[in-house]
Amino acid sequence: MDLTTTYLGLKLKNPIVPSASPLSYTLEGMKQLEDAGASAIVMYSLFEEQIAHETSELLHYLAQGTESYGEALTYFPDVQQFNTGPEEYLELIKEAKDNIGIPIIGSLNGVSVGGWTNYAKKIEDAGADALELNVYYIPTDPDIPGEEIEKQYIELLKSIKKSIRIPVAVKLSPYFSAMANIAKKLDASGADGLVLFNRFYQPDIDLETLEVSPSVNLSTQQEMRLPLRWIAILYGHVKASLAATSGIYDAEDVIKMLMAGADVTMMCSALLKHGPDYITKVLNDIEKWMTENEYQSVSQMKGSLSQKSVADPAAFERANYMKSLYSYK
Repeated sequence: MDLTTTYLGLKLKNPIVPSASPLSYTLEGMKQLEDAGASAIVMYSLFEEQIAHETSELLHYLAQGTESYGEALTYFPDVQQFNTGPEEYLELIKEAKDNIGIPIIGSLNGVSVGGWTNYAKKIEDAGADALELNVYYIPTDPDIPGEEIEKQYIELLKSIKKSIRIPVAVKLSPYFSAMANIAKKLDASGADGLVLFNRFYQPDIDLETLEVSPSVNLSTQQEMRLPLRWIAILYGHVKASLAATSGIYDAEDVIKMLMAGADVTMMCSALLKHGPDYITKVLNDIEKWMTENEYQSVSQMKGSLSQKSVADPAAFERANYMKSLYSYK
């Protein structure tokens, strides 16, 4: 049974890649993921706030409206509690490369170019095999048009691609007005991969204190439908690798994503709930399903149920809206 796949030009032994999470805070945690069968690991994100002192450019983006918008500094977790600043992050990458035999993908989380370019280079120099740009930005200014937001993504990507040679993936939100178009633009601008989708954690209101409070809820299996749909639509239309994330919990979810056209499936919530060893179970279940359904390889499945391969493309486009509504009993 051949579970190998290629992501960002990297040959991986299977399509299971743990996404950025607390599971990669330590070398021990990453070893557990490798031992369980992970084919690569996306490191936890190095936040822009942690490298803000490197550039005055960040002050404009991060201080403006600090107390009023969704990604306000006060809503972020106190990163100091983890003792994982930029230098510790780089050192952990070096340790991982010395002790772990699977690819290590760095992750940068932020908005502006600023220190990103500098630290992208440092992450490469530390030994990372690839870099994921986790652009966590919700445009709340009503005077900023959508095309300006797209321009920021593209300029950020181009700037980082000029400074490093390792592959770069862009983790996108699902809120673009023309998802296929921005995917095509990023692909043309040099993105080696697209990760669909970033989950924006929504703040809550505490009625006892009458304050806005941070709230982190793990994804649910239902959420995998959105990346499933868009990966199926984008497959064959972009050269970049496609990674599926959000709501992937079991072998069936992985298989569906592969058939839609994903090169890898990224897991987080399921591993936080069940532990790193859960990867082993998922891989065993994938092999069992492939044997029962006479599939010999992941490449045989990949894209077989994408938009361009199914008899009814509208099932992915308009999602057969009327048919879906009338099917409810």
